[in-house]
Amino acid sequence: MMQAEKDNILKDKGTGGIYFRKAVGYWEGFSFIVGIVIGSGIFIAPTGVIRFSHLNVGVALCIWGVCGLLSLMAALCYAELGVSLPSSGGSYYYNKRALGSIPAFIYMCVIVFFQRPASCSAKALTLSEYTLQPFYGECEVPEVAKKSLAVVVLLFLTIINCFNTKWAVLVQKVFTFLKILSLNVIIFGGISQLYNVKTSSLANGFSGKIASASDLAQAIYQGMWAYSGWSAVNTIAEELKNPRKNIPRCISTALPVVTLLYVLVNVSYLTVMTPKEMTMSAAVGNTWASRVLGSFFWIIPMSVAISTFGSINGSTFLQGRLKYAASREGHLPSFFSMLHIHHLTPAPGIILSGLLSILFVISSSLLTLTSYFGFFSWVVITMTCISLLVLRYREPDLPRPYKVPLPIVLLTIGAGIFFILAPIIRSPKKQYIYGLLAMFGSLIFYVPFVHFKLRFKFFDKVTYIMQLLCEVSFIDESKAFKEK
Repeated sequence: MMQAEKDNILKDKGTGGIYFRKAVGYWEGFSFIVGIVIGSGIFIAPTGVIRFSHLNVGVALCIWGVCGLLSLMAALCYAELGVSLPSSGGSYYYNKRALGSIPAFIYMCVIVFFQRPASCSAKALTLSEYTLQPFYGECEVPEVAKKSLAVVVLLFLTIINCFNTKWAVLVQKVFTFLKILSLNVIIFGGISQLYNVKTSSLANGFSGKIASASDLAQAIYQGMWAYSGWSAVNTIAEELKNPRKNIPRCISTALPVVTLLYVLVNVSYLTVMTPKEMTMSAAVGNTWASRVLGSFFWIIPMSVAISTFGSINGSTFLQGRLKYAASREGHLPSFFSMLHIHHLTPAPGIILSGLLSILFVISSSLLTLTSYFGFFSWVVITMTCISLLVLRYREPDLPRPYKVPLPIVLLTIGAGIFFILAPIIRSPKKQYIYGLLAMFGSLIFYVPFVHFKLRFKFFDKVTYIMQLLCEVSFIDESKAFKEK
């Protein structure tokens, strides 16, 4: 450990508590947003977007731009909340402060125990598939090999994030650079083909059938999946240097960069594939690589692996912070509001996240839950934007160094309501019922353990044993927001 870190720990022990070190600057925050957003989605979602756009190239490209704009609007709403309330936990904390304990608890249970671990496990399996496929040629990758590599990746990133925040941030910065580089390979590869192949797909533009409103909603829903993760900086606000300045800066620069990259990547796809060919391709990136890169086609599977690895690392980093925040508010056992006494990381929450993700990998049937909870992303966004309006009304004197224009807030809420209702009206499916049951079923635990504060005697003994095993200590609340 560096001497500066030792000095900080000695000071913390002198005051009786420990707190998050401000180790994340602007570029690190930028890297986390770009690194989490750009995952496997850009290699998979284009198929769904072009299909629901009824093979209309112009509409499909506009959809990618609209998804970027919607993400930016929602992110700016999060930015106001982030600079006003820089707390670990992000939207969980905002919902609790504005809407109350029950909505925040429901949100926490869905995100902590289902959505994010299932998402990480799906990403890990995607990484394994693309990494191992070149070694098996035309054959299918064995499930045992795929799951084994996925578990190794999850264990490795769990250890990295527990051991040192700076290491986790460094991993995120490096892999963000590599994934942007890989996307540029696709972009410039497509540009090089503009004069070598027929580009009738791009030349036709908006010609063809225009999709219905419900199909356009589905296309946007597909595209938004590739943009998920932009709230990363809000979740690590307590570790961000000068959060009141850096949160808006990170969001307002990272999302336009991602949007530009996504649009150009789709232009590249369409230079060598027709819209129909894109809808028939299970892995559009691999199809593009086989036609453009020839014997170097392996670059794209490697790029997918790099993108997914960086995305899993960022998600692992954030999950520990959310559990820490939920525990600090009394919604999880107190053990999860402790930090490692040497590394100042929320190790208990990170370890739980890793174990849940590994469980989802081993029980592959559970991966279907990822589709169940994708729908509820807009539920969370809409709740958070409503929280913003509630806080403006209830706490008008709350310091707001950045304030998003009211029309943007209202448009985001309106879009959220539309995207919540559109899939249900168009094609109601059982996964929505399962998702609702999971959300409201969490109240079974809320009533006895949170509302009535039921405690068993062995809880304290288990907490003490786990504290010794993990070398963690309770945080000093008074130091939670101290600037270093």
